[in-house]
Amino acid sequence: MKQFIFTLALLAVLLVGCAAPDLNAPIPSFETGIDPNAWAQVPAGEFPFGQHETVETTEAFEMMVTDVTVSQYADYLTAALAAGEVKVGEFNGKRAIVGFYPGDKFHEVKHEEKIEAGDWIFIPLDDPASRFAFDGVTFSPKPGYENHPMTNVTWFGAWAYCGAAGGRLPTEIEWEKAARGTDARPFPWGEEMSRERANFYASRDPFEKMSTFGSRTSPVGFYNGQTYGDYVTLNNASPYGIYDMAGNVWQWTGNVYEGMHYRFLRGGSKDTYDMDLRAWVRNNATPTYFSPGVGFRCVR
Repeated sequence: MKQFIFTLALLAVLLVGCAAPDLNAPIPSFETGIDPNAWAQVPAGEFPFGQHETVETTEAFEMMVTDVTVSQYADYLTAALAAGEVKVGEFNGKRAIVGFYPGDKFHEVKHEEKIEAGDWIFIPLDDPASRFAFDGVTFSPKPGYENHPMTNVTWFGAWAYCGAAGGRLPTEIEWEKAARGTDARPFPWGEEMSRERANFYASRDPFEKMSTFGSRTSPVGFYNGQTYGDYVTLNNASPYGIYDMAGNVWQWTGNVYEGMHYRFLRGGSKDTYDMDLRAWVRNNATPTYFSPGVGFRCVR
């Protein structure tokens, strides 16, 4: 009987420890000094692409130095809603911001799904993991998340923002070149991984609170060699000065491949292990997918 009572007591403790996470628990606030409005030059030329280093070539382009932030995306949505470019609609029976996408050519390949012209989901409106507020007219970042990457955004929502910003989503080849430069390095900064370089699963950064929301995003450009309180970071910029190309959030890329409705993501995230932060690692999802670990940046 004593053993049974002890087992019940232990179970009660475990249940308390597994209580529902507080998705809006307070987070640390840090200024990184990295400008989210800045763009970096990536020159034309060849580079080793993929794990097996095939040679690919890009034209010259510019890429945003950071992921698009919650503040930037909120400003875009407020302006787009006022201009009638987006609207409050529904996706799978729930409120969402939707906007027009011209559709993709359908090749009738097995497992391919039609992406027709029409309104598609940009962001969900009532997801508790979203980091913005909406009063019916204006979008605004939730306190503390102003300079964090915009998450819970679909491929359609990322595609639309980049177009409005005078750019587009990067191709996979452009993304990888911007991340690793012209040598065979696996990570933007070089050969070795360390916890002080990026936000990934169990990286023990100041935003990782396993008792609340698990691993959370860090501000864009957080890993730039600065010390925040007692937390020392190492610079994770790519050879072109582009931050967070490994970890924090997966990043949508722009390729629409023939006979395939999936879209591809690069970079790993706060929710993945360090092995997924290597420059050649790919992930994929349907273009309506959204997640607290998915964001994007633009090129032009």
